[in-house]
Amino acid sequence: MRTVEWDQGAVKMIDQRALPWKLEFVRLETVEAVAEGIRNMTVRGAPAIGAAAGFGLALAAQRSDAETSDKLVSDLIEQGDKLKAARPTAVNLAWAVDKLLQIAGSGAFKSPAELRAGLLAAAQEIADEDVAVNSRMGRHGAALVKDGATVLHHCNTGALATVDFGTALGVVRAAFEAGKDIHVLLDETRPRLQGARLSAWELEQLGVSYDIIPDAAAGYFMQKGEVDIILVGADRIAANGDFANKIGTYQLAIMAQAHAISFYTVAPTSTIDLAVSSGDQIPIEERDPAEVTTPYGNPIVPGRFKARNPAFDVTPHRYLSGIVTEHGIARPPYTESLRRAVAGEKV
Repeated sequence: MRTVEWDQGAVKMIDQRALPWKLEFVRLETVEAVAEGIRNMTVRGAPAIGAAAGFGLALAAQRSDAETSDKLVSDLIEQGDKLKAARPTAVNLAWAVDKLLQIAGSGAFKSPAELRAGLLAAAQEIADEDVAVNSRMGRHGAALVKDGATVLHHCNTGALATVDFGTALGVVRAAFEAGKDIHVLLDETRPRLQGARLSAWELEQLGVSYDIIPDAAAGYFMQKGEVDIILVGADRIAANGDFANKIGTYQLAIMAQAHAISFYTVAPTSTIDLAVSSGDQIPIEERDPAEVTTPYGNPIVPGRFKARNPAFDVTPHRYLSGIVTEHGIARPPYTESLRRAVAGEKV
């Protein structure tokens, strides 16, 4: 099944807030509903957010009552801004919106009806390409994972974080399907517990061996020699290789270097933002502190207690062993290898 898809005039997606207790789907019939679904993490994961945004803009075209192509493009620019504002860190969201807006403004369509059909086809292409890209990344990354290896993983980067197959967990899946015996240590990933809730659910479906561990226990398992490789995803990769990912990634990278453990991020080239020279320029989303103090509506401290809730942190490229893309594994200097990857060249 796909995490997000077009469904007869609406955007259909798995409600990831309900997992692992229930597998539920929602149909979003307005751009505002899609933006809110991205904001409230009904859908999450940079590639999945990008696909959702693409379908969201196609939905905006379908819902617009514009009678001319110029008016339709104007409407789409306004609706695209709503989608982009939903979550600022994951570049895939803006990438998908801008890609469709570029198509809309190309003048290639003779009528609003053709433009609407063209945008829906383009959004579907983004979704289909995501699946193909993830499969290629999985094959490239699987070569890094030895038979019998224990992989440490943070957050969720499987099929749920993409349209299907996954990025970092897609590497695990590809290695497992190639016959390798793999065990995965899953950081629970507070405060929303994407590792404990979503990654564990996905690995259970695949039949991959795993253990959920507290976020604070990652260093313990590295120190005990029980981690062979660390695989994480990315929400935005700067031109120099610095990357933003789920909060807690930075400290894993530092510990990995201290214990001489290979540390890779796995992401499609749509996550690479060459317009951003370093991680210092990546905007970091801060979410509602209630996610920390009252996770999923369950208070764990008194309401008067204050909290901070940055959703991401930035890991400097010097801690990376490499960046797995659909065109191969990028290595330093990243300013050169990432540019080649974005251009579609083998790295």
